[in-house]
Amino acid sequence: MDTEERTYGYSEEKQAYLRRLKRAEGQVRGIARMIEEDKYCIDILTQMAAVNKALHAVSIGLLNDHIGHCVVGAANESAQTGNPEIVSGKVAEATAAISRLLRS
Repeated sequence: MDTEERTYGYSEEKQAYLRRLKRAEGQVRGIARMIEEDKYCIDILTQMAAVNKALHAVSIGLLNDHIGHCVVGAANESAQTGNPEIVSGKVAEATAAISRLLRS
């Protein structure tokens, strides 16, 4: 088992991301309450758009952190070791994440 503690690119922003996600969680609960209370559909859709925007903002922030920390770190390691597969793996991860975000 790996006992070394890892540091990820989002570590500095962790608390901000958690606050945003808790706010989005509250919005989702509010949307459920709106549906239970038979609120106007356009008002519900407006709240859904707000939740989606908040989640996308966190996603973009995490992607930025991944590129700035993980991909750059892999590029540095790749340059030091001469192993291009190190950076290509991290770029592939970022590309796959972007692809998933575009499909959502």
